[in-house]
Amino acid sequence: MLCSLVPIVVTLGLSGAIAQTGDLGWRATVRVVDEWARPVSNANVAVWYYVQPSAGETEAHASIQGVTDANGTFTASNPTNGSIDLGFQASKSGYYSTTRGHEFAKFKNSDPGKRNPQETLLLKTVGKPIPMYAKSITAEPSAFKKTGPPPIAFTNSIGYDLKAGDWVSPYGKGANTDIIFTEEFNKKAISDYDYRLLISFPSIGDGIQEFKEPQAEKGSALRSPHEVPEDGYLPQLTRESSTHPGQPGKSDYDVNRIYFFRVRTVLDANGIVKSALYGKIYGDPVMMNFRYYLNPTPNDRNIEFDPNHNLLRDLKSFELVRQP
Repeated sequence: MLCSLVPIVVTLGLSGAIAQTGDLGWRATVRVVDEWARPVSNANVAVWYYVQPSAGETEAHASIQGVTDANGTFTASNPTNGSIDLGFQASKSGYYSTTRGHEFAKFKNSDPGKRNPQETLLLKTVGKPIPMYAKSITAEPSAFKKTGPPPIAFTNSIGYDLKAGDWVSPYGKGANTDIIFTEEFNKKAISDYDYRLLISFPSIGDGIQEFKEPQAEKGSALRSPHEVPEDGYLPQLTRESSTHPGQPGKSDYDVNRIYFFRVRTVLDANGIVKSALYGKIYGDPVMMNFRYYLNPTPNDRNIEFDPNHNLLRDLKSFELVRQP
């Protein structure tokens, strides 16, 4: 268990930090609830904290573990360890685990919540995980490579086949265009450029929409809802960034974004969706660093992925998707 929970503490941004001990201890109260704000009893809870590392180590940590009571509450404390940060995890069979961090540095010393945090962790129920086409995209197609000395200026449009897991020919083995990426890049000098990415779709009715993850749900292994909405899809989405001498740089890139999409849409004579495929994206396509999930069943809006049943085969290790 220790190995699987180490990332919870490391992600608090303290890599290389050495724990401090002293008279200031802490007492943490963790309340675990489900999507309907009902307390979850007998949930496993771990509270992680930094401790003095052994010789040769840069950091070390320990944990206090237990289960929630009938009110969904678990309390842990250490009266002598003045740990830098705390990490919380809650889990229970039938639910997606949730992690959360508490950084002491974000609180004033006079704030009672600094060393007496009260965290509410939401456990989302496991519904109906399904096989999906899922892949992690970590690189641009060759046509988007911004190499060579400036000036560089180009506009390129490339299609992506979600079922094939590849760019459409001639840039890959894809045969059906599901999403079109159009990149406009104008670089006059090293620190003087404009960049624009347009995401669009080939069929009327296809589209994309951004999902704002509620604060209460942050940290859940299932970041998205169980289903995508039926409506609200936009035919295109634009993201831009720029840098110019004497001006602050601009960028709307956000790796934590979540999107829903609808592709391969067929409309009836009245413009109503007759058939479509739905999916989600974790990340931001602006930097070609994102994960996508496509439900293969027409008109099924379930986006709860079963990581053990990926419909894409022969993926490289860095292309694998392990999150639901």
